[in-house]
Amino acid sequence: MKSLTVTCLLVTVSAVFAKLHPLSDEFIDEINAKESTWKAGRNFEIGDYDLVKTIASGSLGIGDREPLTFTIHDESEDVPESFDSREAWPECADVIGLIRDQSRCGGCWALSAAEVMSDRICIHSNATKKLMVSSQDVLTCTSDFGCSGGNVDAPYKQWNSTGYVTGGLYNNSLQGCKSYFLPECDEHPTKCTDYVDAPSCVQQCDDTSLNYSQQYTYGLKHTWFSNEKQIQLELVKNGPVGSGIVVYEDFISYKSGIYQYVSGDFAGSHVIKIIGWGVENDVKYWIVANSWNERWGENGYFRIKRGNNECGIEHTAIAALPDFSRF
Repeated sequence: MKSLTVTCLLVTVSAVFAKLHPLSDEFIDEINAKESTWKAGRNFEIGDYDLVKTIASGSLGIGDREPLTFTIHDESEDVPESFDSREAWPECADVIGLIRDQSRCGGCWALSAAEVMSDRICIHSNATKKLMVSSQDVLTCTSDFGCSGGNVDAPYKQWNSTGYVTGGLYNNSLQGCKSYFLPECDEHPTKCTDYVDAPSCVQQCDDTSLNYSQQYTYGLKHTWFSNEKQIQLELVKNGPVGSGIVVYEDFISYKSGIYQYVSGDFAGSHVIKIIGWGVENDVKYWIVANSWNERWGENGYFRIKRGNNECGIEHTAIAALPDFSRF
């Protein structure tokens, strides 16, 4: 009887401490039971966890750490309590507010950079140049990173040196030279269950009547921003910035609210785009565009706690200005 009691106790303890699957209903319930500043819900099925980890792991960090030079804004300058780039530059709201879908590819690093570049071309041309930088060109023609991930700074360095051509969403030649090679996951995850790699770099427009060499855009040298106030000032002055975040398992099931880590293990390193900030119920937050389609989170966006470097979002933000003298 004693042996049976010990066995039962061990089984009970094991059950209590068994790790919940990060995409299970039980794990989602555990997140919501903590009554944090955000709500979780189902975004992916349990069988898609390997794919989810892939699309959440597109950041390989910073490629060139020496020297890391940061733009220093005068932090004595005031910033508003809230700010949204879509409202600050309404003539560019359709460009800034576009949510791209990386689909079955770990190409967040490329999509984030292409978004920031496109936003800033519109903003700094006073909306006279609404050119979308091709995330496909960034993805396939920046070193050999592709869907397995890339360095956060690599696209900005190449935008400055050799440039990127225009291009937009899947199968849309009206948005420029090179369209993204994967369709959106309209029925995610049922039609997006297999990870793919990026195709090779092709120096030709989808519409062969377009002159490829005339589709290039270029940027000035990129700069880094390493704290809340610097990022805020950069947003107000120049527009959206890219940044990396650490993804934990609870983030995958984010539905609404102001995200902060509450539960789960490390799942990957991801690259996103910060477009603004605000305050809700005395909780400060960033407004962030993700690249997991508009059906994820708050219509493709999420808000994340601001001012405490939540998940590393304020550690090394990055951006560059367009160099109009070259296109």
